[in-house]
Amino acid sequence: MPLLRFVLGAVLVATVALAAPCARAAELGGDELRTRLTRASAAEPLVLDGKDLSDLDLSGLDLRHTRLRGASLFGARLVEADLRGVDLEGANLNGAWLMGTDFSGANLRRASLLSVVILGGAVKKMPVFRGARMAGARIIADLPGADLSGADLSGATLGVNIRNQGMGQMRTDLSGARLAGASLAGADVNRTLMSFADLRGADLRGANLFRVKLAGADLTGAQLAGADFTEADLDGTILREVTGLEQVRGLDRAENAERSIR
Repeated sequence: MPLLRFVLGAVLVATVALAAPCARAAELGGDELRTRLTRASAAEPLVLDGKDLSDLDLSGLDLRHTRLRGASLFGARLVEADLRGVDLEGANLNGAWLMGTDFSGANLRRASLLSVVILGGAVKKMPVFRGARMAGARIIADLPGADLSGADLSGATLGVNIRNQGMGQMRTDLSGARLAGASLAGADVNRTLMSFADLRGADLRGANLFRVKLAGADLTGAQLAGADFTEADLDGTILREVTGLEQVRGLDRAENAERSIR
C-alpha cells in the first residue's frame, strides 16, 4: 500500500524531529542548488529529500521560471520559503516542513502533501496557498486557518481513504480556513474538518462532502450542484444565495440541516 508507506514515512520524519529538536536537515548551499537545478530534467527530476531550504536566500534564483515538475522534497525543510509561482506539478512534498511557506500562485497540480509538518507553539504559522493551482493534488494535513483563497483544488483528494486502514484516524483539518473563491469541484473532502471555514463563492459542484464538519462555515454564494452532503454537519452553516441547492445529494441525510442558515 504505497499511500500508507508515504504517510508512515512522513510521520516518522516528524517524530524524529520532535525527539531530537537540535537535529537539522542536511543544509543545501546556493551553488549546489543551482547545479542541481541545471541538471534536473523530466527524465531525472530534482531530488531534495531531507534538505534544508529554510534559510537560503532564494532571491537570486529564478525559481519562478524553473520547471521543478516531479521534484522530490520528501521531509525537506521549506520553512518561510518563498515559492510563489513555482512550478511543482507532481512534486512529492510528503512530510515536508511548511511553516510559513508561501505557495501563492504556485503550480501544485497532482502534487502530494501527505502528513506535512507544521509545528509551533500556541500559534502555528500556516503555509499560504492563495491562488495556487492544486487540481488533482493529494493532501492530508493540519491546516486550520490556512489561506487557500482562490486556489484551484478541483479533483483534489483531501479526504480519508477509508480502504486504507492506516489512514482511518487521519484527516485534513481546514477549520477556519480561507477558501473564498476556491474551486473544490469534483474534489473528495470526505470527513474533512471545515468548521467556520470561509467558503464564500467557492465552487463545490460534484464535491464529496460526506461527513464533513461544516458547522459555522460560510458558503454564501457557493455553487453546490451535484455535491454530496450525506451526513455532513450543517449546524449553523450559512447557505445563503447558493446555486444548485436543489441538486445537492444527501441533503436530507445531513446532520443538523434544519439548523443551517438560508
